[in-house]
Amino acid sequence: MTGALVFPGIFGAVIGSFVSILGVFWLQGALVEAVADVRDGKPDLTLSETYERVRPRLGSIFVAGILAAIAIAIGFVLLIVPGLFLLTIWCLIVPVIVLEGVSAGDSFSRSRELVRGNGWNVFGLIVLMFLILIVASLVLALVLGWLPGWLGAYIRSVVTNTLIVPFVAIAFTVAYFVLKGTRETPAVEQPAT
Repeated sequence: MTGALVFPGIFGAVIGSFVSILGVFWLQGALVEAVADVRDGKPDLTLSETYERVRPRLGSIFVAGILAAIAIAIGFVLLIVPGLFLLTIWCLIVPVIVLEGVSAGDSFSRSRELVRGNGWNVFGLIVLMFLILIVASLVLALVLGWLPGWLGAYIRSVVTNTLIVPFVAIAFTVAYFVLKGTRETPAVEQPAT
């Protein structure tokens, strides 16, 4: 009888994980769209319109995110450096998909193209975001240390996913606009002297 109950539990966990991952990617795409919307100083989209704009790109975001996660994880297993390299050159795949409308496959090369020449700056941004996540987790652990372990971990997870992770998504979206601007700004010719 217990074997019959295990399969639905595992199936439910897999489905729940899939839905959770899809939700995270949709949120990240919506944050990218929201940053793009407010760049002109006037937000024009409602919350539902923001999510609706991302919906057609959700499949590409999901596929690219999963492929990147697998490749980066393998890179970390292979002496860490390859994982850090891939994380650096592919950190802009979601903004590229949402804002430029490229496919999942093309987002990898486009992200790398935008990062090219600025790899150390982008890597520094990733390290900074990672340090912010660590500090926030430590502060939350200290503040919530009096709670039972499972409850404190749950609240830390909720607060981190609600406040810090969107901050990271916004930071990468701003980096996208900065790097795109440096790539597409024509060089100003110096007058001959």
